[in-house]
Amino acid sequence: MDRSAEFRRWKAQCLSKADLSRKGSVDEGVVELVQLLNEREEFFTTSSCAGRILLLDGNINGFEVQKKDCCWLLVTHRPCVKDDMITALKKAHGDAILKFEPLVLHVQCRQLQDAQILAVRSTHGLEVPLSHEGKLMVTEEYIDFLLKIANQKLEENKKRIERFYNCLQHALERETVTDSHSKEKINEKNNPYSHKKKRNQEKPCGKCITEENDKELENDDDPGINVTIFPDDY
Repeated sequence: MDRSAEFRRWKAQCLSKADLSRKGSVDEGVVELVQLLNEREEFFTTSSCAGRILLLDGNINGFEVQKKDCCWLLVTHRPCVKDDMITALKKAHGDAILKFEPLVLHVQCRQLQDAQILAVRSTHGLEVPLSHEGKLMVTEEYIDFLLKIANQKLEENKKRIERFYNCLQHALERETVTDSHSKEKINEKNNPYSHKKKRNQEKPCGKCITEENDKELENDDDPGINVTIFPDDY
């Protein structure tokens, strides 16, 4: 079976399925990013999260809390206030963990050369234990301090998503132009009339256009896709 046709069928099946996430829909903060990828024939997204602040209640396994077996006491994709966190903490019976999780984006690619992005995950997360066996271990003042940090990270995460979207859009546009030029060259090579047309063109003019395009490419800062996304110092 043709690989491209198989990928199109797989993409259609995946995108037509119901969203099984807790929210049941794509987060507002990454809707445009997800649409940008899904509109391309060589990509489709399988899961995403725009970033969130959450409070989990469960047992700490090693140094991390396991979300699968936890009770989600609070989750928000917007800035969180102390009163909401305190109210949620009163429902905790185990080890309550405050977390901030940044952008997560999983992408399926048609073939290896398209696989410049397989998964994107930012690195500025936050995870802090607040209670143990239902007993609050920190002060409300410290909770307020942590929420200020979490809210700042949420805002920074939003800016990083915007920058990533712009870089990705630019890279995909450049890729489209490059593919178009490659196809034109192949068509010209296979067309005997194109060679005659080229011989009749003035050489100085062609040279001028080529040099101008090369200079433009040299001065163009192509952010690319195959770069480290959201490094710590970005």
